[in-house]
Amino acid sequence: MDINQLRCFIAVGDELHFGRAARTMEMMPASLSRFIRLLEDDLGVRLLSRSTRNVSLTPEGAEFLGEAKKVVLAFDTLSLRFRKSLSAQKKILRIGAIDSAARGLIPKLLNAFIRQYPQADIHLTEDKTSSLIPKLKSGWLDLIFVRPPENIDLVLTSRFITHETCVLAVPSGHRLVNQEAVTLDDFCDEAMILPERKARPHSHDLTMNIFKSQGLKPHIAHYAEEKQTILSFVSAGLGLAVVPASYRNMNADGVKYLPLLLHDTIEGLPLSAMWYQGNNDLYVTALLAILSDNHQEMIDGL
Repeated sequence: MDINQLRCFIAVGDELHFGRAARTMEMMPASLSRFIRLLEDDLGVRLLSRSTRNVSLTPEGAEFLGEAKKVVLAFDTLSLRFRKSLSAQKKILRIGAIDSAARGLIPKLLNAFIRQYPQADIHLTEDKTSSLIPKLKSGWLDLIFVRPPENIDLVLTSRFITHETCVLAVPSGHRLVNQEAVTLDDFCDEAMILPERKARPHSHDLTMNIFKSQGLKPHIAHYAEEKQTILSFVSAGLGLAVVPASYRNMNADGVKYLPLLLHDTIEGLPLSAMWYQGNNDLYVTALLAILSDNHQEMIDGL
């Protein structure tokens, strides 16, 4: 039995679904299943009941899940204790951010932070939420700015920041480019470009919910995961896309961004900060304090 087997079991125990647990762990379902079988063989007890449609915890599995979480938390707390000491010596703050935060929130936040801590060595990693969370858990990052996941690991703390405003990306020669703002009625019949839900669930759901709010379904012309690909498709006239307002800062030839008026029930894309529970690192604490003390200033324009 090792710590990785425990992490795999906790993921399956929380999700009760091998596919979703595998995505959380960034593993193939077959590899995740093998880890669980090795754990059960090592313990000599069946932890999960499996059928073609359902996964459930056995009584022993339910008891083991609670104890496994305690062990993983103790392990990660011990690791964090020594990583904090090393970070203090190096004076490095390692931040992870999704693309919209890297362009919208992070520059303002770091500008204020550097004024207080000019000696800080800051490393910024830009990536998807699904890639940043494992890097945070493994200790490669100290603090991340991401879309909040459906399930948050008990070793992590999350703080909601804001819902980011969204705009409609259209080709520069599109019939709507001269409008000051648009509503769904203006583009409900247009082809749409959006990411697969498994890659960017919040962005996918936002477009779907915008249409659903008026009892409609979007005509999905293409799926694209990366921001630059989505904008390239828009520029080529392959469809329109709902994107964070911070995308307006990107150099995307042939794309115009129109303010989007949404139904009252539709919120923008959520943005949260996440860090290790109990992490009292000076830089992490200071950055979060700056964000809290200057919250409205930091989120203006997002």
